[in-house]
Amino acid sequence: MPIWEEAVVGAGVLLALSLVGTLVNHARPNRIVAVLAAAAREAGIILALFGLWQIVRILAITRVDGGIENGLWIWHAEQWLHLPSELSLEHLVLRHTGWLRAANVFYGWVHFPAMNLFLVWLFVRHRDRYASARNTIVLLTGSCLLIQVFLPVAPPRMLTSVGFVDEALQLGQSVYGAFGEGVAAQLSAMPSVHVAWACLIAVEVIRVSRSRWRWLVLAHPIVTTLVVVVTANHYWADGIVALALLGLAELGSWGITGRLRWPRPARAPGVVVPVPAAMAGEPVGPPAHG
Repeated sequence: MPIWEEAVVGAGVLLALSLVGTLVNHARPNRIVAVLAAAAREAGIILALFGLWQIVRILAITRVDGGIENGLWIWHAEQWLHLPSELSLEHLVLRHTGWLRAANVFYGWVHFPAMNLFLVWLFVRHRDRYASARNTIVLLTGSCLLIQVFLPVAPPRMLTSVGFVDEALQLGQSVYGAFGEGVAAQLSAMPSVHVAWACLIAVEVIRVSRSRWRWLVLAHPIVTTLVVVVTANHYWADGIVALALLGLAELGSWGITGRLRWPRPARAPGVVVPVPAAMAGEPVGPPAHG
């Protein structure tokens, strides 16, 4: 992944190209130029947000006090609530190295590509729904990052005293490395951005698409949730909080756009909405039939 400086520079270039394309299209309207300018603008916005995400993640690295304690608190709270044990699930999968390797690959390589593919699909096939979905993504990701910065939480794989194992590190598949190495903030388990994005993609695809196969997208958040748990990267609570933040982000996006994005029901044929005669400027009388 590019560092934040490269992301910001790339965003600036794309936004500049978008501005030039918009001016050219204004002087001489051209559909292709308009589409390219819009695509450059949206790509620039996403890249700028990615640069901001990198900066916030770097800041989160410096906040480590209480991370282990917070992780243990979540673990014990889940036990008190009788939620399924992440530890038992991880130990069950530890017996099957092939499945474990597949889960680590999914965790490391599906998160960003899935969101990129979703954004491209939405922009190309359902342009009118893109802006509102982008607003939801911004609000959701931003709220997740704020919590991660101010509330460090160790993931389950760091709670070795409880019995968890950092199996990705042992198998040489860790996207983080040993604690203290790399640029990723490892004490950022709460909430799970993996689960948040996967659920957002599923909600938007089901809302926008009219294909009878659209419900298959529900497999994405289900598999993602299982993967982040069996790899000991997140607690169940991380996903629950992510879902709550998604709901709030949807409300925030609704407030920004001023309308819900669910399709309006089609008006039944033959139904005529009456207009008062005084407003229409016509003499009052019975409606005409024909």
